[in-house]
Amino acid sequence: MGRYASSRNFGYGKQLAHAGKAALRDYYGQGHHSTVATHTQRWRPFVDWAREQGVRDLSQIDSRDLATAYAEHVQARVEAGTLAVSTAQNRLSTVNTTFAALRGDRHVKISPSQYAGPRSSVRTSAPAALDTPRVQGAIAALQEADLPRAAATLELARAFGVRREEAVKADLDRWSREAARYDEATESYRINVLDGTKGGRDAPRWIPVGDAQRQALASALAARPEGSRNLIAPDESYAQLAISRGGEIAQGRDILKQHGLPGYHDARAAYACQRYEQITGHPAPAVAGERLASKDDDLKARVIISAELGHGRIDVLVSYVGSSR
Repeated sequence: MGRYASSRNFGYGKQLAHAGKAALRDYYGQGHHSTVATHTQRWRPFVDWAREQGVRDLSQIDSRDLATAYAEHVQARVEAGTLAVSTAQNRLSTVNTTFAALRGDRHVKISPSQYAGPRSSVRTSAPAALDTPRVQGAIAALQEADLPRAAATLELARAFGVRREEAVKADLDRWSREAARYDEATESYRINVLDGTKGGRDAPRWIPVGDAQRQALASALAARPEGSRNLIAPDESYAQLAISRGGEIAQGRDILKQHGLPGYHDARAAYACQRYEQITGHPAPAVAGERLASKDDDLKARVIISAELGHGRIDVLVSYVGSSR
């Protein structure tokens, strides 16, 4: 494994880009030059993304967790319409191959079609996080386990429908100011999700604010480290907090599962289902087992919720709230 004096990046050197290229050359026996060149080119977007997460040494972080987080990032870009499915699948295939070259095993094996293919899986059951007592129990258990930032992440995801990264990186001071400001035009209180968003989308993403949102904000403010505007401490990176196996957010997953929650993302689906009922006056199809709202109301809800979740296509909503048929 590796052929350099430095133990960083599985012994392939200090630079992520160079390490991947060197490992690929060994993997293909110093041949298949065109294949190595293609993988090297597709490896670069992963390298750029990993650096943004604060990752400098791939051997110091769980490879599978990191690859999965990247796959979710790529998936979000596909859903936002800023990355072609074919390009996304190629990039994820390269991640599998390059990690195999670096590690010398098949520990990393993510499905390109699952993450990059057209997301058409229709939700047919209610998200577990729609059960408020269940979520509250998980939040309490996380706090008791001395994982306050994991608890805050879950609460923010459920209240605002944000992704894990968006919850962790949210500028809590700005959110608090916006949540306290009444917008005369919309006759509501709202916050704009800007930090940690994926897919290259910069469109306004306003989320309505009520009692649940204010409570989630208060919890997050209480949990955030001193000297930080978000849940990341000044001396740590997002990867250390949320992706690393020893990170607080990752540690919280076992507790979520103990309370019947498959992960933080389930809270996002619960938010979507709750908003669907608020907008249409009917339970989401995934909850009711069928579409009870009129076609016009159903479409209206999907357009609104899609924007609030940060998606560029309303067809993605079938995996959150169920079929529109």
